Amino acid sequence: MLQTLTLPDTADAIAQGAAILRRGGLLALPTETVYGLAGDACNDHAVAGIFAAKGRPSFNPLIVHLAALEQVPDYADLTPLARQLAAAFWPGPLTLVLPLRAGSPLSPLVTAGLDSVAIRLPAHPTARALLTAFGGGIAAPSANPSGRISPVTARHVLDGLDGRIDAVIDAGACNVGVESTILDARGDTPRLLREGGLAGETIEEARGTRLLPPETSSVTAPGQLASHYAPRGRVRLDVTAPDAAEIYIGFGPTKGAAWTLSASGDLTEAAANLFHILHKADAEAGPDGSIAFAPIPEIGLGRAINDRLRRAAAPR
Repeated sequence: MLQTLTLPDTADAIAQGAAILRRGGLLALPTETVYGLAGDACNDHAVAGIFAAKGRPSFNPLIVHLAALEQVPDYADLTPLARQLAAAFWPGPLTLVLPLRAGSPLSPLVTAGLDSVAIRLPAHPTARALLTAFGGGIAAPSANPSGRISPVTARHVLDGLDGRIDAVIDAGACNVGVESTILDARGDTPRLLREGGLAGETIEEARGTRLLPPETSSVTAPGQLASHYAPRGRVRLDVTAPDAAEIYIGFGPTKGAAWTLSASGDLTEAAANLFHILHKADAEAGPDGSIAFAPIPEIGLGRAINDRLRRAAAPR
């Protein structure tokens, strides 16, 4: 078993992290959305190690993280639509699915055999510093065992992956708290593949057009599995009258809640708190318990929150 190091958020740690990546190791790094499990996206051994550490199905593709827009053509073809979206929303919590460049140096494990690749430029300063120091593409799904609750602190990472990865850089809690929004940018109009930290309404308002829905139920991008982000026990949604033995998670003026995503009904606060509270509720409920969530409105970031909760509640 590896000894997983916890590194402070310093320049020395950035240099140490880049060295770990260059030798094919695995490092958990903070982003503005959640902590990611990073490996060299062009190193077959490193990418295979990500799948092994997470227990992740090999048909589920990975997001490639980059420091700068100028690096994208090394891995993917930048469509006119992608350039427009990048100018408006990168760096930030947006992932674009693009055509895979012919002769791309990416490990084929990253794309799971698809002819496309998911690309993101994160905004978190620590992630950007590490990407710049490393100098290439980093594959970085969420740093948790596959299907479990995503990590928004270094402690969450260690709870799931201690002994399986080389290190984690501890830069405190992630401020967005849900994974990136994923758009298919291969055509003329963006197609929404996953709700996330950039609200669909924000994208539509900036472009003046509606987003297209996914075309099929097949996995074309990360985070599309039906069961995902799951605690060990049962999860119930849209609950206004919880059972006596359930752990009740509120939203807005909810009575009798153990915790609340946002007492004031603020969806940005709720998104940032979601995985923090899921981790706490999972620890208290255990594998045989039940967690009930009050209704969350299906607007703005509420769509991303409900997406994660529906996947957490799905049969597994």
